[in-house]
Amino acid sequence: MKRSTICLTFCLAAHATLASLTSAHDSWVQTNTNLVRQGDVVHVDLMLGNHGNDHRDFKLASKLDPAGGTLVIVSPSGKSYDVKSQLADLGYGPKEGFWSMRFKTGEAGLHTVVHTVDRVVNHGTPVRSIKSGKCYFVASTSLDRPSPENPGFEKPLGHALELVPTASPVTPMGPGQPIAVKLLLKGQPLDGATVSFIPRGTELATGFDERYQRKTDAKGQASFTPTEGNYYLIVAHHLSPDETGADYESTKYTATLTVYVPEVCPCCGE
Repeated sequence: MKRSTICLTFCLAAHATLASLTSAHDSWVQTNTNLVRQGDVVHVDLMLGNHGNDHRDFKLASKLDPAGGTLVIVSPSGKSYDVKSQLADLGYGPKEGFWSMRFKTGEAGLHTVVHTVDRVVNHGTPVRSIKSGKCYFVASTSLDRPSPENPGFEKPLGHALELVPTASPVTPMGPGQPIAVKLLLKGQPLDGATVSFIPRGTELATGFDERYQRKTDAKGQASFTPTEGNYYLIVAHHLSPDETGADYESTKYTATLTVYVPEVCPCCGE
């Protein structure tokens, strides 16, 4: 075999291995609204996207097996509700559609929807995939003028890789209100990481899309200011090739956060 052929074969194999390490399915949770009247129902969806394109869109692909993870809702008082068993399959086939459940609110205030996964996946190379996904909604006594003060979003939950809002992701929220986050890896700020802020219906450009992607600073912080109402999926990845185990050759961390941006801010009416 010629030397050039050997080099080409090696490069192709290395590229395939790298692709298997970096390409994966990202999961996220979202609600049908970010604000409901206290006592009303919120619908929570558990979704999965095939992001061999490094998660550059909001599209669904395949369907997550909920048995391999957790799904809880944390109330304003800190009470945790395990709601995974309430999920209903909204697809006909095993890989079609997504999962959804209804949650009747009790307490007024900020609620956190939390999804986690920790499993070994193999797309050519065994990789330990550790994922965290979050979204928030507020149950309010008034829908006309909800309180802008709904604390709790700024508290880390201790995920291996976690997106923690540094500004309220619910109230106030609207076009012109920044979506600001801090990215933590094992509790410490992650500097220089790419955070994507993906509007539903938009596909990010190849490479680093300066419209919708940001690099975290030394404090792990990044922000994006939406100009229109939409769902926004915030995504960050971190690959640790040296974190190996008996049945996996590297570890990939993923954190997602879904923010619903209304066209009109419910707190100020603008």
